[in-house]
Amino acid sequence: MESVFDRLEPLLPRVSKPVQYVGGELNATLKAWDDTAIRWCLMYPDAYEVGLPNQGVQILYEILNEQPDVLAERTYAVWPDLEALMREHGIPQFTVDAHRPVGAFDVLGVSFATELGYTNLLGALDLAGIPLHAADRTDDHPIVLAGGHAAFNPEPIADFLDAAVLGDGEEAVLEITEAIRRWKAEGRPGGRDELLLRLAESGGVYVPKFYDVSYRADGAIDQVVPNNERAPYRVFKRTTMELDDWPYPKQPLVPLAESVHERMSVEIFRGCTRGCRFCQAGMITRPVRERSIEGIGEMVQRGLEATGFEEVGLLSLSSADHSEIAEITKGLADRYEGTNTGLSLPSTRVDAFNIDLANELSRNGRRSGLTFAPEGGSERIRRVINKMVSEEDLIRTVSAAFANGWRQVKLYFMCGLPTETDEDVLQIAEMAKEVIRAGREASGRKDIRCTISIGGFVPKPHTPFQWAAQTDPDTVDARLRKLREAINSDRRIGRNIGMRYHDGKPSMIEGLLSRGDRRLGRVIERVWREGGRFDGWNEHFSYERWVDCAAAELEPLGVDLAWFTTRERTEGEVLPWDHLDSGLDKEWLWADWQDALDAREQDDCRWTPCFDCGVCPTMGTDIEVGPTGRKLLPISPVGQGSPVRNPAFNQG
Repeated sequence: MESVFDRLEPLLPRVSKPVQYVGGELNATLKAWDDTAIRWCLMYPDAYEVGLPNQGVQILYEILNEQPDVLAERTYAVWPDLEALMREHGIPQFTVDAHRPVGAFDVLGVSFATELGYTNLLGALDLAGIPLHAADRTDDHPIVLAGGHAAFNPEPIADFLDAAVLGDGEEAVLEITEAIRRWKAEGRPGGRDELLLRLAESGGVYVPKFYDVSYRADGAIDQVVPNNERAPYRVFKRTTMELDDWPYPKQPLVPLAESVHERMSVEIFRGCTRGCRFCQAGMITRPVRERSIEGIGEMVQRGLEATGFEEVGLLSLSSADHSEIAEITKGLADRYEGTNTGLSLPSTRVDAFNIDLANELSRNGRRSGLTFAPEGGSERIRRVINKMVSEEDLIRTVSAAFANGWRQVKLYFMCGLPTETDEDVLQIAEMAKEVIRAGREASGRKDIRCTISIGGFVPKPHTPFQWAAQTDPDTVDARLRKLREAINSDRRIGRNIGMRYHDGKPSMIEGLLSRGDRRLGRVIERVWREGGRFDGWNEHFSYERWVDCAAAELEPLGVDLAWFTTRERTEGEVLPWDHLDSGLDKEWLWADWQDALDAREQDDCRWTPCFDCGVCPTMGTDIEVGPTGRKLLPISPVGQGSPVRNPAFNQG
């Protein structure tokens, strides 16, 4: 399979950031096409700088390439300047590894972290010469397979997908590879449909073409039923239970161009049982599965030697909740003393934070600001969303941090939450001001900073808020204007408070796509044909284009943008994703929604009796709880060329 690079290279001086298209990153894998039997192209449907650091793609890329007869390469969305030149010169969508045409692969696996990447999928399919609609593809076209969190409701892009996998991909991609291998070895019996049926009957791969959707007169779904006896009524999510058995990526990719995360990352546990009602990731990744302290240590050491990065991100949905986080951070800080190897956590829960933990994280690296996510400004709204952090807890925590030398804190909030009022949002200003006052008192300094970052709330499938009405953009924007006025009302304090927020319009479109059904496929296609690209980027997003296309395509069907977004669902309504099983019991989700409306919080079931959410019985497992009591051992001397050396070994 020939490379298109000879035709691509002359065009690169004419586009922005050409280095993102040339490949050749440290730890990239190149294989001979003819030496492999199964060929995967993995796509993150956004720009290289966002897509390359994505852990999910890197993990699957490495797992697949470890198989002797399997080849995996990567592709990303190309910016509009290069897209125009590719169309002008007849260059197809290509991989960055060997610049092979995407249309030549067996599988195009697309990882969706957000629904705003849907138009980029259509752009890539069209550039690759793959028919947009799955119904128009032949045996010569790749299987277009979706994964990632947004794949838990793939219905809006069902027309464009051959299949989707819910949940963890490590074992799923190997099983899909084996199914393709057998089908090919048997001479491709039954063609494309037989392969898709084999995937569907496993129960862990969703093939939309084998399911029919009917609608009621009021626009709601009547039922979703299989149209083939080999397709199951429900498709179950995949869960990788033993993370230590999957220590990937072992050789993380090092980007050539600037990317959003310049660090080596290790996922220290998967899943969350805090029960934040807005958080789809926490709900769909249950149960909690911890990586062992030894497994984390081995991954960090191997990754640093393979990359030369000077920062290690300890990733999970709530990293400070790892049952041995103190031992992990101290062990790693001890191990890399004097090497300028810093540690970082994503935003930390206030009630899981302590100064000892923060000191270990910053011991060998630079001391950056601290980030916390109260999510709601008032105690009432935090009960609604089940984010039980009191203002007293926050002030106590930041006071200790400021007293120990920190100078800035970032706080994350959401606007547009269910039952929210103006007063709930204005409480954010009071909380930020109190942080500044407490910081000045604790540190004796005036240069204390607090930045509040606010995003628009989007109700998501498989959460208690899947029934909620989304707040319209005008209301969100009006509340944020009032919030800014409240912050600026006292300039002596307000000048030390930064405020970052996005307007409510992109959130409204994300809401349309997150809870939509198959009728939205025609909207997505029309937006793309009218120039929609990179909808997750403010400079490319057009709210008016989405609104106009939705009106043109949906109103003849008797529904509209508001029907999918600002309308509250009823208990008995069939939701577009009801046949896709995340393990969560729908009755439990409804009961938790009622608790939210009554502002009743729920405890973390990891440390309290079971609340019967349904995941553990469905998965046939139990939540993992620690601690194990094990310690992170010192490293043995490493190779001469390693960027991470044992100090004692260096002295020898």
